[in-house]
Amino acid sequence: MYAIVRTGGKQYQVAAGDRLKVEKLEGEVGETVELSDVLLVADGENVTIGAPIVDGAKIVAKIVEQGRDKKVLVFKKKRRKNYQVLRGHRQPFTALSIEQIMQ
Repeated sequence: MYAIVRTGGKQYQVAAGDRLKVEKLEGEVGETVELSDVLLVADGENVTIGAPIVDGAKIVAKIVEQGRDKKVLVFKKKRRKNYQVLRGHRQPFTALSIEQIMQ
């Protein structure tokens, strides 16, 4: 059984037992989170597609980690103008462990 869920503006294919790294969600490590924007649920031959979401479907996940990703460097330069800028950015993330897919 697997599902496609939308969180943080992105879509992820998940199954029970998967570990997933998503945009930052509120909550402490060890808490349970419910994701309700389920776009598709597939259980063997039975496939339910939402319009746009599947009614009554939700995904129960446990927060494993709250952290910040690796640094991304952004370098800008304009030739012959003596202009260069180097900036860094670390995006916050939440690591989830998928516990259960409810339909």
